Amino acid sequence: MTIKTAIVTGAGTGVGKAITGGLLAAGYRVALSGRRRDVIEAVAREFDPAGSSTLVIPTDIGDAAAVARLFDQVKAAWGRLDLLVNNAGSGAPAIPLDELTAEQWNTVVAANLSGAFFCTQNAFRLMKAQKPQGGRIINNGSISATTPRPHSAPYTATKHGILGLTKSTALDGRPFDIACGQIDIGNAATPMTAKMATGVLQANGTTAAEPTIDPKHVADAVVYMASLPLDANVLNMTVMATKMPFVGRG
Repeated sequence: MTIKTAIVTGAGTGVGKAITGGLLAAGYRVALSGRRRDVIEAVAREFDPAGSSTLVIPTDIGDAAAVARLFDQVKAAWGRLDLLVNNAGSGAPAIPLDELTAEQWNTVVAANLSGAFFCTQNAFRLMKAQKPQGGRIINNGSISATTPRPHSAPYTATKHGILGLTKSTALDGRPFDIACGQIDIGNAATPMTAKMATGVLQANGTTAAEPTIDPKHVADAVVYMASLPLDANVLNMTVMATKMPFVGRG
């Protein structure tokens, strides 16, 4: 049986770490990508102490040349790529839209949208050329891909862009057996969402604590999406805390 291979971006913390662990448990070999070598090395050691099923490749995904090197290293080591999980991302400070700087905007766009495109582009090139042809791409869209929080213009705009990228990738991938889907996550319990417990700004101007879910549930959903044959695809899935104030937001 051929062992399947995957790249997970933003693999060092939170949802990315959980997805990495889930894929390794499901029998994948996983290349861990992230900005900080020490962080992704620690995750690799935790889930794969022998180092037989992981590659640690620090990458700034906003840098197109760095992304190309990431995929070149995976191809050199494993010969093919079956799954790309575009998970890496960042946000800007939750301040009024008119107070954001150009640098803050550009940083979020580079990490969340340009980086996902660069990774998708390189995955396409590899998946089209390999034998057997094809593979799967799963994008972390966030519920902000459809509905914003207050003071979140850069993050929301890029996540709406991810939704468009997902649909375009799914369409353009059809002739090459490249499937693409998106998982929209609501309040996974990570360092990024720690403030949910103490209260976050709501659309009506109040501040309220919000429930969260274990990132393992997100990882389980990604593993399910990845387990499908390439003639079947989950185009979009929302995994969220049941009682979070999302449905009816605003």
